[in-house]
Order: sequence, then structure tokens, then C-alpha cells
Amino acid sequence: MFLLGAEDYSRQILDCGGGPASFAAEWNALGRRVTAVDPLYSLTGPEIRSRFDAAADSILGAVRADPSRWGWSYHSSPDALRDRRRQALERFLADFDAGRTAQRYQTASLPSLPFPDDAFDLVLCSHLLFLYTEQLDAEFHRRATVELLRLAPEVRLFPLLTLAGTPSPHVETVLKTARELGARAERVKVPYELQPGGNEMLRLVRRPVPQPPHEYQS
Repeated sequence: MFLLGAEDYSRQILDCGGGPASFAAEWNALGRRVTAVDPLYSLTGPEIRSRFDAAADSILGAVRADPSRWGWSYHSSPDALRDRRRQALERFLADFDAGRTAQRYQTASLPSLPFPDDAFDLVLCSHLLFLYTEQLDAEFHRRATVELLRLAPEVRLFPLLTLAGTPSPHVETVLKTARELGARAERVKVPYELQPGGNEMLRLVRRPVPQPPHEYQS
């Protein structure tokens, strides 16, 4: 969903709103640098598993009730979606205790994160901004954009749709805020799609600060 490639392998990445997903565990296992943040990480592994189990059946039940609302090009079926989410959870839990000790998993949440300016090279934020349009208002999205661009020169956000599968009005808020901060923005098609039409990420890139010319001595 973020089109990560070889150029990203050496970068220090922040996974914002990482949740019980396996990205940080897999990225770290490959010897790459990643920090994941989520308020969920204040819980223990068994508590996170319990929350997952409590929500999984109802969520998958809603998917099965109306499969036409979802895209199946990546996940072939609701059962495949459930199995992949379960596998991701188990991979995450196997890494969680050691990763929390190593500060790979940190308890924090937008719009204020406990890191210095430019602590990262790249921020990834999936299924948080835009998706929860009704729960997180335009001001939250504005403050979150300022914060993420404070932490890294590049930010990638996915998806651009709400939970209802409609375009989020907060995309324009984020674009306006990014422009005010001197960042450029582009919509980029990606090969991952669960919500029909939800196959775009928003890429924000902060323009470098112009450097003064070097002074040479003869």
C-alpha cells in the first residue's frame, strides 16, 4: 500500500498508528530501521490479542454480509482476509515484547508525538487519517499533518477514503496544510485495494531548505 522499494531500505521509518500489524516486525527482521507508535501499545500482548478476537468476528461478519462493498484483487475472499490479518497479528505478537523493550513499539498518538524534529526519514500512516473522518475532525487532520511533516521530510498516507468508502473531505485540509508548510503533494496509485477505489496513497514531500552558497578562500 506504500510502494516501498530498495530506495527505502536504509531509511529510518516511523509507522504511525501501527496497530497489531506485522510491518515493524518484518521490516526489523530484515535489518531495517523502524519505530511503530500506537496507543494500543500500552497494553500487554494477551490484552491486544483479546481485543483483536473480540472485534474480528463482528468485522468479518459485516464484510461477509455485503462483499460487493469490498475489493478482492489482493485478498481473494473474506476468509483470506481473516487469515492474513490473523497471521499479521501473530507475527506482531511474537515481536512485541522484545520490540517494546528495544523501543521499536512506543505508546503515542497523533496529533502530538514524542520525537524531535526530523527524527525519521519517512513516515507511513495507514488506516487512520481520512478513514476515521467522522471521528477525527478537520482540525485534527491539520495538526496531524503539521506533526508528521515535522518528523520527516516525506509522509505517505493510505487510504484516502472514509470507513463508508467515500472520498474524505479532509484530504483537502491535508493538502492545504502541506502547501502552507511548503510541501508538495501527489496522489499515487498503489496495487493494494480493499475498499473499491481505495487504491491511492497521498505522498507529501517537504521541500529542502535552500542552503547558502559555500564561501571559498583563495
